[in-house]
Amino acid sequence: MNRLLIIVFLMISFISCSEKEPATSFLLNSNWEFAKQGDATFYKATVPGVVHTDLLANHLIEDPFWETNELKLQWIETENWNYKTIINITKEQLFQENIELEFEGLDTYATVFLNGEKIIEATNMFRTWKADIKKIIKVGENQLEVKFVSPLNFNREKVENYPYKLPSGNETVDFKVSSFTRKAAYQFGWDFGPRFVTSGIWKNVKMNTWNTARIRDFFVQTDSISNNKAYLTAIIDVEGTEPDNLELFINLKDKKEIKRLNTISVKNKKGTQTIQQKIEIENPNLWWPNGMGKPNLYGFSIELKNGNQLLDTKTAEFGIRTVELTQEKDTIGTSFYFKINGKSLFMKGANYIPQDVFLPRVTDRAYHKIIEKVVKANMNMLRVWGGGIYEKDIFYELCDKNGILIWQDFMFAGSLYPNNAEFLKNVEQEIKENVYRLKKHPSIALWCGNNEIEVAWKNWGWQQQFGYTKKDSIEIWDSYTYLFNDLIPKTLKELDSKANYVSTSPLSNWGTSENFNHSSMHYWGVWHGKEPFKNYKSNVGRFMVEYGFQSFPSMKTIKRFASDSSFSLDSETMKNRQKSYIGNGLISKHIDTWFNKPTSFEDFVLKSQKTQTIALQTAIQSHRKQSPHCMGTLFWQLNDCWPGPSWSIIDYYGQEKDAFNTVKENFKSVIAVLNYEKNEIEIISDLVSNFNGKIAVSLVEKQSSRIISEQTFFVKSSSRTKLKLPKIEVSNSETFELKIVLKDSANYVVYSDSFRIIQ
Repeated sequence: MNRLLIIVFLMISFISCSEKEPATSFLLNSNWEFAKQGDATFYKATVPGVVHTDLLANHLIEDPFWETNELKLQWIETENWNYKTIINITKEQLFQENIELEFEGLDTYATVFLNGEKIIEATNMFRTWKADIKKIIKVGENQLEVKFVSPLNFNREKVENYPYKLPSGNETVDFKVSSFTRKAAYQFGWDFGPRFVTSGIWKNVKMNTWNTARIRDFFVQTDSISNNKAYLTAIIDVEGTEPDNLELFINLKDKKEIKRLNTISVKNKKGTQTIQQKIEIENPNLWWPNGMGKPNLYGFSIELKNGNQLLDTKTAEFGIRTVELTQEKDTIGTSFYFKINGKSLFMKGANYIPQDVFLPRVTDRAYHKIIEKVVKANMNMLRVWGGGIYEKDIFYELCDKNGILIWQDFMFAGSLYPNNAEFLKNVEQEIKENVYRLKKHPSIALWCGNNEIEVAWKNWGWQQQFGYTKKDSIEIWDSYTYLFNDLIPKTLKELDSKANYVSTSPLSNWGTSENFNHSSMHYWGVWHGKEPFKNYKSNVGRFMVEYGFQSFPSMKTIKRFASDSSFSLDSETMKNRQKSYIGNGLISKHIDTWFNKPTSFEDFVLKSQKTQTIALQTAIQSHRKQSPHCMGTLFWQLNDCWPGPSWSIIDYYGQEKDAFNTVKENFKSVIAVLNYEKNEIEIISDLVSNFNGKIAVSLVEKQSSRIISEQTFFVKSSSRTKLKLPKIEVSNSETFELKIVLKDSANYVVYSDSFRIIQ
């Protein structure tokens, strides 16, 4: 009897252990500890996180943002740091055929050990790092260690032995390593933020298990749209370990309806294979940017089966849309504009930078809040700047859902880079992984090779500054050309044949008047060139990618990083906060131009924001007035990575500056521009559809809502129409607002809005 019970128990155990689970991921973010290399004492660590936030959480350093603590904490970047945890593995997990350890992000130079065996050597913050651990892992406790080497220590010999010095972004220290380090460049210091060179496990750690085969990823590509039909291609990557006959089931969800589109037979094999399936959708609900229509999304799911056994399943959303970048010679010069689903669109938006210098502190809620503000400000495009990061998935998902197009820089900015094979191979893999991850998002409109490197090489005097010989210059330019005109675009096209790409931004230099007729432009005559605001009106490019003016955050924000004794531009705290070489002096100069001299620090802060408001309104209205010469305006910058003076309209704590409402009003579909020189009003529209009807313009007293004057005009106009109206006398603009009502030929209201009048 006892023998029978034992046999039955063993059979049950065998059956239990023989059950193969579908592909599964387990988070391994818990119970981490960290220590400085050489120290015996370990402290609690948070994953995702970085060493600065771990030191702060353990009260080992003071708040890095308080007063001048930034300067006191530079020692952290010179140290090496160790992290460790224990992974507990069950028999059921160990029984799965494939077990993989995945670090979604390691910052930046890290060696990973599992049970004392080296499994990963990471060299790139922007990449995902994986290792097959099936033969190393064991039931019970397993020790996982990650040893970080400071980027300064790791690259010292490379920098010292390189044949010439390389310009390195905005690094102000003597020993510069950012050009050699595939890491967020702004963390080495920039003119809007501090220098905090971080190390740490900055994204999730996961253990992935799977059997026979799994779906690596998939995306749905819009091939074309015509005759009320969308022609799509589903591109699915399946990774397998052994020969077998499998099936893929493709399902589509449109609103609440789910239908099976296709069943595909798959000959499983070892390695990764790509499967393509053509799809046609009648009367598709297209994805449109904010202001053009709804950003319609379809649900898409795939099941991978081996007979009745489910091996893996993936779900995602996709949008049906086409995006074309038009760069052609025309009567003006060289155009630069986007067509969405065949319709040209004036782009209105901003440059986005990472929301914190310590990236893991940015919560999902923070992403939701900032995209809500982007929509609130009537934007339809953000540029993800090349000195930051390829953003987290949630950022792009929210842009998909809200119709915000993305100009996506690759992560190269204001620097030159080494040309050795090891560096280029690292970059190539970085490009592959990030394009592979992001190409599925309908919000991605453009990939850009770099920020301001080509214009810097041609105009900033690097050759003289760094003493390059003719041979050096030829070699550097050949390296630049290979990276941004060959390697990156070739790799991009292999992964996404429909992708738009430009090698650099800007494509024209603002110092030459003729260049305002060609391609993309960064105009910094107002600021770096110390020009007056009126120059925004006469310096309008074909697509304005950068321009802007600084202001201080509110006193509420300032009080969170400075004591009362520091409320002076001459205090050490405020001098350190201002990272622009001309910042405070230039703000003061323009305040004096537009207002009375500030009577206090608080008054200076308020007037700095009012001055920024005038600058941005002047620029944006000038850009919109000159459509279609200009077809896009992206100001610098949307947000901050720490609290301090900058070009942002939303400060580090999410507080809207005065300029936020100015941007919001001037990005409306129809705006009213009061021309004080001619004392007349101009109506500027970028409504997509043609308009045939009448426009009623009312001048209204704000407090009483009393109509001062009202005029109606019959018009026939197309999109982006400018309509000049007769003079309307305004004595004190701040007490009035304009109301505009557009009615069609049937007297139906198609658009109505009110506007502040700002001189």
